[in-house]
Amino acid sequence: MAQEMIEGINPTRMELLKLKQREKLAIKGHSLLKEKRNALIMEFFNILERVKGSRENVSEKLKDAYKDLTASQIIMGDLAVKKAAMSVKESVNVDIESRSIMGVVVPVMDYDVQQRNIVERGYGFMDTSVKLDEAAKEFEESLALIIELAEVEKTIILLASEIESTKRRVNALEHIIIPRIKNTVKYIEMRLEEMDRENFVRLKMIKKTLEMEA
Repeated sequence: MAQEMIEGINPTRMELLKLKQREKLAIKGHSLLKEKRNALIMEFFNILERVKGSRENVSEKLKDAYKDLTASQIIMGDLAVKKAAMSVKESVNVDIESRSIMGVVVPVMDYDVQQRNIVERGYGFMDTSVKLDEAAKEFEESLALIIELAEVEKTIILLASEIESTKRRVNALEHIIIPRIKNTVKYIEMRLEEMDRENFVRLKMIKKTLEMEA
């Protein structure tokens, strides 16, 4: 039992009051952390469904894009495709902001992926294949999906880390801190009761001695 108590505590009424207050705070904190853990787990699984859907969308879109890219390489040749790719201008703007989920700061991607036509992409359309245009369009659409996927996957990672941290704190309170406080409170209460009994017996003996002397 001694190992389950808080060390270095004097069995006084003042310490007893302090420990009982700590016990109340620990129990309240434990309850709040359990609520936070459960809310985070629910949010985690909700976003996990989005991750699965986003991954499938990215995979399908990239599959189509690479299929058309391969077709354009066969029709035009690798060198012509690379030349066309070198002339394409950057079309993505991404700003990363943030929001809070139960105290966990997660990213919010604010992005602009331009959907451009053949002329706007910068390469000549006289010596390029329709398949190259289709591949370019699909890669542009893939970029938006990839950015969305990055946002939800990073959110999942951060939530998983916070869930694990919260679970450790809940377990520490439930299995170590609160039991130690409770055991220490019981110990102090027992010691105070023993001291009260000893004082009572001592006072009776003093009273009896005084009466005999009188």
